[in-house]
Amino acid sequence: MTINCKGTLIDLSSPKVMGILNITPDSFYDGGKYQTEVTILKHVAQMLKDGATFIDMGAYSSRPNADHISESEELNRILPILKLVLKEFPETLISIDTFRSEVAKQAVEVGAALINDISAGKLDDNMLQTVAELQVPYIMMHMRGTPKTMQQHCNYNNITKDILLYFSERIAAAKALGIINIIVDPGFGFAKTIEQNFELLNKLELFKMIEKPLLVGVSRKSMIYKTLETTADMALNGTSVLNTIALQKGASILRVHDVKEAMETIKLVESLN
Repeated sequence: MTINCKGTLIDLSSPKVMGILNITPDSFYDGGKYQTEVTILKHVAQMLKDGATFIDMGAYSSRPNADHISESEELNRILPILKLVLKEFPETLISIDTFRSEVAKQAVEVGAALINDISAGKLDDNMLQTVAELQVPYIMMHMRGTPKTMQQHCNYNNITKDILLYFSERIAAAKALGIINIIVDPGFGFAKTIEQNFELLNKLELFKMIEKPLLVGVSRKSMIYKTLETTADMALNGTSVLNTIALQKGASILRVHDVKEAMETIKLVESLN
């Protein structure tokens, strides 16, 4: 299973790590931590050194109840940092975490390699067409509502079946426009209770029927730290445990804050095989 990033085929038969670069002031774990050029470049350098294949850059916080920001503010936050990182690390495969087609378009024009859309095109009617025109890999995530309202939409008949049907529809819509490289993300923590997150993880192997690479992002999320009655700062061990389960159930990409530990998890799980 491969995806084409800027002319390079990335083989996902061996799982890869996507390191998180939040340039938002209000993300749930590291909001405001990377605000200067020095701290940003140091963090990216460390993630690449530790083995990240992708760097996922976001300027719009998608934590529950996150405040809305304008498109212009999102562009003003992300484009200078994207240019900075690519100037220092020109070969880096940068994923842009956005649900806005104009942000996606301008970021790819600057040099981004993938688009990571928490709404799978549901929050911007132009997103799928834009991605088709850009011809970049597209990560589509499951979510209901918006980051501000998503936790009000946790009612499902059968959460795993409902999400599989959701992806069936979104993938068909993307393919109809000519989008080839599609990655699916079940959206742990997005419009889901803690119990639903664990039910989804328990049945994650069912997502193999989609026949698309599977991205899992559980890093330091509340399903871990609330279950363990601790904090996001103390949730690294729990993250590694759930990443191990995700890998055993078919995850192709781990989206994480802690790249070194995720790479170790992959190496150990692959040693089982």
